Amino acid sequence: MKGFARREFQLVLLRRMADYQPGLVEDAMRSLDASRTEMRSVNARWQRIVRSRTFPRGRRRYEAVLGPPAAVEERPIGDVACEVAWWPPLSLWPGLRFEIMMGPDGAVMHEWLVRDDGVPVPRLKSVHDLVPWSCVVGDVDERFGAVAHQDGEVPSRWHATLTGPDGATYAAHFVWGLLQTVVSVRAGPTFG
Repeated sequence: MKGFARREFQLVLLRRMADYQPGLVEDAMRSLDASRTEMRSVNARWQRIVRSRTFPRGRRRYEAVLGPPAAVEERPIGDVACEVAWWPPLSLWPGLRFEIMMGPDGAVMHEWLVRDDGVPVPRLKSVHDLVPWSCVVGDVDERFGAVAHQDGEVPSRWHATLTGPDGATYAAHFVWGLLQTVVSVRAGPTFG
């Protein structure tokens, strides 16, 4: 699609992340040689594209921007066979790929950043290791076990509730699957 490719797509992802991590987003925009004005303009264009009746739906929408996916596979989710497509890592987040999951009708049900195959999960021994942009939803699942997931207030957001070794409960907030912040929800038990 003319004037909209991987660089612009990264600006779209950054726009929602700016709500949580404006400093990291500013640094990322500089690395893309982009301004805040350009980020807003690109995001507005993407929103028009998403709402357009004439622009392709499903996987074809992402192929128009990101090119052909690196791979497509079938993945069972309960009794439903979904199709998953992903693209090679984006320059801002090496080691992470963008992935979409489509329902049987081809509609995109979920889209986010996930760890690419063969890229090791970062050291996550405690909640204190969960720093912004250090991990994705799957990493938290792998390292912290029993994690309760909740959809966010908009499609790009995701929340996970986990319990630390001290019994305290934390909410991890993700945008496009990438960790943005962790907040304490409930203190652990006290003794003595």
